[in-house]
Amino acid sequence: MSEEILVNVTPPETRVAVIENGIAQEIIIERSAKRGLVGNIYKGKICRVLPGMQAAFVEIGLDRAAFLHASDIRTREEGGQACNITDLVREGQGIIVQVVKDPLGSKGARLTTNLSLPSRYLVFMPSLNSAGISQKIENPDERVRLRNTIDAFLEESGCQGGFIARTAAERVDEATLTSDMRFLSRLWGDIEEHHKSATACNLIHEDLPLLLRALRDLATPEVERVRIDSRVSCSKAQQFAAKLIPDLKVQIEYYDRARPLFDLYSVEDEIEKALQRKVDLKSGGHLIIDQTEAMTTIDVNTGAFVGHRNLEETIYKTNMEAAQAIGRQLRLRNLGGIIIIDFIDMTDEEHKRQVIRALEKCLSHDHARTQITEVSSLGLVEMTRKRTRESLEHVLCEPCPCCNGRGSLKTAETTCFEIFREILREAQQFDVESLLVLASQEAIDHLQDVESSNLAELEAFIGKTIRLQAEILYTQEQYDIVLI
Repeated sequence: MSEEILVNVTPPETRVAVIENGIAQEIIIERSAKRGLVGNIYKGKICRVLPGMQAAFVEIGLDRAAFLHASDIRTREEGGQACNITDLVREGQGIIVQVVKDPLGSKGARLTTNLSLPSRYLVFMPSLNSAGISQKIENPDERVRLRNTIDAFLEESGCQGGFIARTAAERVDEATLTSDMRFLSRLWGDIEEHHKSATACNLIHEDLPLLLRALRDLATPEVERVRIDSRVSCSKAQQFAAKLIPDLKVQIEYYDRARPLFDLYSVEDEIEKALQRKVDLKSGGHLIIDQTEAMTTIDVNTGAFVGHRNLEETIYKTNMEAAQAIGRQLRLRNLGGIIIIDFIDMTDEEHKRQVIRALEKCLSHDHARTQITEVSSLGLVEMTRKRTRESLEHVLCEPCPCCNGRGSLKTAETTCFEIFREILREAQQFDVESLLVLASQEAIDHLQDVESSNLAELEAFIGKTIRLQAEILYTQEQYDIVLI
């Protein structure tokens, strides 16, 4: 599988696209005015303790207080049970915390005291006292080699903490790993010094910007090229790679052609498609994806696909294609939290297992942690995907001002009937000569055409003149009754 990373840099924002086999699989956007907070370390102050929620709110210098749950506090009682929150923190206490989830919607940032500092091949954790190995590294000999390398460094350096070998560390030589561990040890030392001198509610360590994070976290050994369309940013990326990821430096290149970088693999078109509810499948079927506050729902439909053999085979092929499309859409749109998938009902148990396996295989390339259940008795698949930042839709869009995010408007007919009721109410309360109705053009047209007889009857009933005036700035639901 060929893989490529495209980085589009402009002063207000940086966009990264991961391309696999010529198709965009992941898109990350970071705006300079709204930098992500995940990975940042703060010296915070406990501003409120909530025993009923086993949590505390921490002031770290943001607009909203951040959230710290008892399970995310490092101290533990014997037996692995979390202590009561009132035994762990108190109001006014200073505390060093790290952001693990950006503020989402009306919720503040999620914090932890289990700090971690990632590099290309390793993650340093001050709270860890041993070596850990990524579960994706399956070779037992390689796991032993990595563990021995980490243990040897810890014993030699006397470093207080532990390291976890990331998937990228597989088959990396000992000298490179040792260099990575020295770098993280020095970085942690600098953070400790900064923490001692910093005042409360201050940032003491900021994670890398998106461009460098992409090199650190997304540039796997399968990546053939990293193209960057900014000369300055390309130079920074090459300097970063030369220092921490020497093997990657030769793959970073400056893109200076007239054609926009994101037009190479139709990335701009993919972004537009990722903002739509409907996703067409090649067979003629389609997906309907809806994001809500509580969860994301995905409905699979056969659409125009009629198959060739029988109904069960048609349903099975549609679901198999949908499983692959869903795996890609989750990454592309960065959908997280609870996800409910309504596959077309299948009666064959083997077909159900194969569809689930196909979905799991697609999600194996996902950087975010996922968990999938079997098909439920209602024919639904429940899954979760770790959410650390806003989805693509929430980054690029805002709720519609007409419907306030509902996705639907009252009909012109409904608005007209509301106007009738309001006119009756006003006419009974106030003694006026006439009433002026201000409404949208659609509602006025409906009153003058379909509801003209009802409007005339209402005028006769209240004994007052009703005048109509269209307002181009009014939405279909808006209206005002002016007493004259």
